[in-house]
Amino acid sequence: MINTLAIGNYRSLRKVTIALGGLNVITGPNGSGKSNLYKALVLLAKTAQGGVVSALAKEGGLHSTFWAGPENISRRMQSGDVPVEGGPRQARTRLRLGFAGEDFGYAISLGLPTPSSSAFSLDPEIKRETLWAGPVYRPAAALLERDGGVIKCRDGRGWDVISQHAASFDSVFSEVADPVRTPEVVSMRDRIRAWRFYDHLRTDAQAPARMAQLGTRTPVLGHDGQDLAAALQTIMEVGDSQALQAAISDAFPGARLGVAQSAEGLFTVSFHQHGLLRPLSALELSDGTLRYLLWVAALLTPRPPPMMVLNEPETSLHPDLLPALARLIIKASERTQVWVVSHASRLIAALEQSAHCHCIALEKSLGQTQVVDQGLLDEPAWHWPDGGK
Repeated sequence: MINTLAIGNYRSLRKVTIALGGLNVITGPNGSGKSNLYKALVLLAKTAQGGVVSALAKEGGLHSTFWAGPENISRRMQSGDVPVEGGPRQARTRLRLGFAGEDFGYAISLGLPTPSSSAFSLDPEIKRETLWAGPVYRPAAALLERDGGVIKCRDGRGWDVISQHAASFDSVFSEVADPVRTPEVVSMRDRIRAWRFYDHLRTDAQAPARMAQLGTRTPVLGHDGQDLAAALQTIMEVGDSQALQAAISDAFPGARLGVAQSAEGLFTVSFHQHGLLRPLSALELSDGTLRYLLWVAALLTPRPPPMMVLNEPETSLHPDLLPALARLIIKASERTQVWVVSHASRLIAALEQSAHCHCIALEKSLGQTQVVDQGLLDEPAWHWPDGGK
């Protein structure tokens, strides 16, 4: 489980360090930085998939994602005694992302490239990466370090240089993942790759979840919900079928869920509702009902990931369904670390009924995102491997 997340110079997240729990609820008004926090976590996941540079390019490049405010914000600026101004930057600008659990931690630093004749001269470069043992970085705990193109790994009391010309656009997870020489890199890469993000579960009239699909065993619901019927059938056969039916009954008293199968192997949802003489197919379900079924399939997965991130799961749901969704999320958090990014007060209040709920409220001051009521002494311990320079 991730215990600490640290972000520096990413959009409104100028300097944010957050302590995490098993169930994390990210709240705050519009524009407070919830989406930026979600995107930063996605960027961290991209490092293990070889796509962090291309992901930044889709956001407009490094220039667009850097913190746009002054390098330093004085107390007089915060109090309003003087206007917010900034001069030439004295330090190198770096976008920093990192996290740590009880066993391992990881941090990456990206910056603008050195001048060259390459046509890709605007591509951001990976400047530093570090993997360490334990919850807080310290030099003696470092297992692998990257500085530019040079990558070295711990070898007893010394270091072994394993690459001197690593590509500036590839992370160590792509460059030196070797189960013999760098088993920690492989372990961390596989762990990050297993994170799941659910953001755009479609429920429109042409949504794939509404159509009959060829069914195969599906322990993990796809990010677009295309394999909904197969995922539900998999839960019924190899997962917790009782929990599935209980989740349906909790939200729709008297209802029952099934999966219809054609002779050609096509699967479709079959929703039995009290008072109706025939079950409803996914084509007939309302957007809210279909979305709730999608969340059931995602949260009751027979193969729980290390972390699951839900971005605004309340979308399209009737407020009366939010307490049932909250109970489903709380149950899922018993098996995996869960993030919920939401501004639905009813969902948040229901999630806070769990003793394990860790609520993180965000606010924005002078353009930068801050954690509400988090003082210097409240921040979890965190040290950037490069000293934050």
